[in-house]
Amino acid sequence: MINQQLMGKILSRLPVNGMMSGETQGMAIPVGISNRHVHLSQQDVEALFGKGYQLTPFKDLKQPGQFAAKECVIVVGSKGSISKVRVLGPVRSQSQLEISKADCFALGIKAPVRESGDLVSSGNAVLMGPAGHVELKEQVICAQRHIHMSEIDARMLNVINGQKVHVKTEGERSLIFDEVVVRVSDKFALEFHIDTDEANAAGLRNNDSVFIVS
Repeated sequence: MINQQLMGKILSRLPVNGMMSGETQGMAIPVGISNRHVHLSQQDVEALFGKGYQLTPFKDLKQPGQFAAKECVIVVGSKGSISKVRVLGPVRSQSQLEISKADCFALGIKAPVRESGDLVSSGNAVLMGPAGHVELKEQVICAQRHIHMSEIDARMLNVINGQKVHVKTEGERSLIFDEVVVRVSDKFALEFHIDTDEANAAGLRNNDSVFIVS
């Protein structure tokens, strides 16, 4: 049997009306840090790697069905280029490059902070592969920080799809991220997504824990 002292500790960590310890909301959320990467349409895959080419899975990502491919491309902007930019699969209906603000300065690309798929008036770049190149026109963004979660997670955390929340980190460089978009789908696994700039500012590593705060 569980003794009374241990039971008290467990109960003290459970959410009360969606809140935990008067500050954090719900359970710990694991961190997933996104380095620069590109999602490609099948048409662009073939333009870069050859007719009929299929992406080669290299490593499964935490989000179900998503993977890092073995394939990489070179990204070219007006001021410079970055090589070995990873392709993520599976293919999408439209190609989308996601880079950090630091990458924008290095490449000479003006990319707005946007949610995935919101590409109107976004940035431009050129991708180079072994078989050719692709011009991305209004297809480059800096990804808006967000949390993926299932319907069950959303109920436990007392949030809804599209809601913007504050997220608190822990450690010696602890800070609070605001304007964090909640994305809810039963196809998602619980994960807080930020880019390398944001992770470095907060001293975060993959699989560290963060919490939604009031």
